[in-house]
Amino acid sequence: MRGQQVLVLGGGDVGSAVAHALYQRGDRVLLCDRNQSAHARRGMAYTDALFEGRASLEGVEARLCATISEVRQCWKAGDAIPICTQPDDLLLREEGFDVVVDASMRRDPARPDRREFAGCVIGLGPGYVPGSNCHVAVETQWGPQLGVVLVDRPAAARSGGPRPLAGVGRERFVSAPISGRWETTAGLGKAVTEGQAIGRIGEAVVTAPLSGYLRGLSRDGVDVSAGQRIVEVDPRPDPQVFGRGERPMRIARGVVQVLEMRDGRNA
Repeated sequence: MRGQQVLVLGGGDVGSAVAHALYQRGDRVLLCDRNQSAHARRGMAYTDALFEGRASLEGVEARLCATISEVRQCWKAGDAIPICTQPDDLLLREEGFDVVVDASMRRDPARPDRREFAGCVIGLGPGYVPGSNCHVAVETQWGPQLGVVLVDRPAAARSGGPRPLAGVGRERFVSAPISGRWETTAGLGKAVTEGQAIGRIGEAVVTAPLSGYLRGLSRDGVDVSAGQRIVEVDPRPDPQVFGRGERPMRIARGVVQVLEMRDGRNA
């Protein structure tokens, strides 16, 4: 059975890769993200659709839908992934979904249990425990288990930090020093030098932590929280700024594997 109705919560690089893979599989996918999302890796996600009405990722378009009716019209047309900013509890109560994928990748330890709303709830990453707050989990930590489907054990706790690029790990990221409105005229993918001003939040100036290319850059004008990552600099001479990343794609393949298992059971 194809054409399962899937709600993907979280429109960052992981959620966007999951939605992309399921759309190509032939499922009816709805991508749900926060209004005015500050996700920095915009070139690897559908984030810009929230501001411009549409965005493309490796040949697949996402289209902003303001209502459930518009979502259904987008599904019927079949030429784009609908993306919306309605509260997830409202979507779950108003529209029946066969599958819910939590790709929000939140850092807080608590994970909601949405099993009452769908026959299959897939939790991505730390905090998800099959049989407790989801039906199945997918591993999201770098390593040999990345993307593995978990049915009888929890996803690994967060550890180790980001995978280094050219030997640079956490040092390539900049987090918001204070909460407020982020202002920048910098461009995603552009070259920067260490110490160069990238933007500001109020009187707090944010500078590049090293020389390289802007792999991540929260969109100008969004409200950010203190500690939220807003800039990422890729030090490599040939950076990846656009398209699906390796980690998101491996996680997405895990989600596809879960749905293929469901197809087999419902065949």
